[in-house]
Amino acid sequence: MTDTMQEPLFSLLDTALANRADLITQLAAEQTNTYRLFHGSIEGVPGLTIDRYNDLILIQTFHRALSIEQYAEIEAFYARTYPACALVYNDRSHGNSRVMNRLTEAEEIIAYEPRIAQELGVNYRIQGRHNGQDPWLFLDLRAGRRRVMQEAAGKSVLNLFAYTCGVGIAAAKAGARHVVNIDFAESSLLVGKDNAKLNDLPIRVRFVQSDAFAALNQLSGKGQATMVRGKRMPTFPKLEKQQFDLVMLDPPRFSKSPFGVVDLVNDYASVFKPALLSTAEGGTLICCNNVAQVSRDAWLDQLERSAAKAGRPISSMEWIKPDSDFPTSDGQHPLKIALLRV
Repeated sequence: MTDTMQEPLFSLLDTALANRADLITQLAAEQTNTYRLFHGSIEGVPGLTIDRYNDLILIQTFHRALSIEQYAEIEAFYARTYPACALVYNDRSHGNSRVMNRLTEAEEIIAYEPRIAQELGVNYRIQGRHNGQDPWLFLDLRAGRRRVMQEAAGKSVLNLFAYTCGVGIAAAKAGARHVVNIDFAESSLLVGKDNAKLNDLPIRVRFVQSDAFAALNQLSGKGQATMVRGKRMPTFPKLEKQQFDLVMLDPPRFSKSPFGVVDLVNDYASVFKPALLSTAEGGTLICCNNVAQVSRDAWLDQLERSAAKAGRPISSMEWIKPDSDFPTSDGQHPLKIALLRV
């Protein structure tokens, strides 16, 4: 982030808020009090994002830390526009994207205070800071969660790379008959369990701590061996073969384990194929790719070729676009969400 800007930061924040007026009204009608207030890469300060989570405003920097003067401008602006909200600033501009700036004792109390935010009538646990680095609810995926809620009634739902299980909780809230969340991180699933407790869910949601490949190999019927090439595999929960009416696939950019490699740039098919085989015939598979450098059309071509090769061709597809609090200059969102009927 540069120290010199074409417009004062106060003015940029004001313009961004005005541009969201209609959306914020719509979101309020949808029982949503969490949204992006400032998307700096498009709205004038690359590397700066500002999100509202109910009574918390979370400021994050990814390129360069805020100066004292810049933070004061932000603080003054939101003291005027959202006086009841607390501010938390996380500087993630170092190479590993981890939060590095220290807070005062009073600021730490605010940052680590458990809070509740609401999206589409669903309650979610939120903290300005926690033991991880990313917020517990990714706001650009709101449009995806909205669509899941529109699709979920009466269906079985599999939520892969579930993180804090927002998609699974939303599906259960919307009337899904069976929901399974799978994630490798116990800490993320614990937040997911808290999210379930915050909502009056009509079913008991399942949480499975597992490597996604080990889980998918079993669900898709391939099976997961305990020994591979003479090496014992890490322990994993045993799962029965099962297909789901609706599958959400939202993998990280890159991860490697003894069971497989997730690589959204070079080999999305490695995780897409077993997810597809875990989707019931005539079901719906919603896929996400958050790598900006991967073009939407090239990615869709990969999905279509992989599906055809697996003998499960895509019968129809549609793009789910993030809401307008995540603006783009060319209509191409870094987060691509494809809804596939398979």
